[in-house]
Amino acid sequence: MTRPDPGAGAEQGTGRGQDSRPEREQEPTEGPPAAFYLHPAASLHDTGWNHPEHQGRLRSLASTVGKDMMALFGRVEQSEPPLAPEGALERVHTEAYLATLRDASAEAEASGSLRELDPETRISGASWEAVLGSSGAVCHAIDEILAGHRANAFVAARPPGHHALADRGMGFCLVNHVAVGARHALATGAGIGKVAIVDWDLHHGNGTDAIFTADPDVFYLSLHEWPQFPGTGASTERGIGAGEGTTLNVPLPAGTGYTTYRRVFVEGLERMFDAFSPDLILVSAGYDTLRADPLGSFELEPSHFHELTRLLVERAPHPDRIVAVLEGGYAPRPTGEAVVATLRALAGIPLEDPGGR
Repeated sequence: MTRPDPGAGAEQGTGRGQDSRPEREQEPTEGPPAAFYLHPAASLHDTGWNHPEHQGRLRSLASTVGKDMMALFGRVEQSEPPLAPEGALERVHTEAYLATLRDASAEAEASGSLRELDPETRISGASWEAVLGSSGAVCHAIDEILAGHRANAFVAARPPGHHALADRGMGFCLVNHVAVGARHALATGAGIGKVAIVDWDLHHGNGTDAIFTADPDVFYLSLHEWPQFPGTGASTERGIGAGEGTTLNVPLPAGTGYTTYRRVFVEGLERMFDAFSPDLILVSAGYDTLRADPLGSFELEPSHFHELTRLLVERAPHPDRIVAVLEGGYAPRPTGEAVVATLRALAGIPLEDPGGR
């Protein structure tokens, strides 16, 4: 039995009509392949198996992606990314906070026990290298795309990042990988003057919002369940100072189904692109919006992320400059399936084509 989509009546619309663009599958094009990056250190970040953000998430995801290699062969390439230099993290986070993370990880390794920033945000002996590896993967993906070696990328980051503030981690997040990537892109001197961040995680990315709230060069679009953790992300939060108008928060009610979600997603994209023309798009790709997820109540299915990604690609000013970065998603197998759907769309591969041709 399909649960109903509550649709109208909540603070969810962005004031525009239904998507009027024709439905079409992306046609394969000649050019560089897309990329899939997973730094091996990311899987070693240990929160304990009783924690929703446990080590099995990436193992299951990698297995699911591996099973799709017949379709991805020649269209998606995988390689090991480098660790990020600490200077890349310092563009976003305070030196004092990074020292706290580094020291806590060293203490955890020496003692063989976990450390906690709060009861749900844990640090293990492998956590410091995991955040360097995941942020490094995002920066490397951006560099490869800007060099013309890759067209779009998916980064399987862990721990997630969009709740991490400049001086504090929270909500399972230690370092804000998407924010690190945005600041890295703007600092490259490769002609990147504006970056958009599209956040489709179930939870509002309060860290990303706060980091860029006064920055006119970074547009932040978030669709999220309301009310939910962390309690931020009202539609009235639109940025401050020079950044006013470059934040678009779209709260949605519990139980939101795909028909409503798709409509509001398209409206949000069109409002963003009407006001802002990014040179690069980063996606905070959380999959706790899935019906199967234990931490949320939205009604999306893994296959929906193929269309959502395609809708973004079709509207992007630079459709080959998109980097999706894993955030939440706590039902491992469905999350892996949603990642495959996203990756296929980034590579221009139809969802239903088992051979990718």
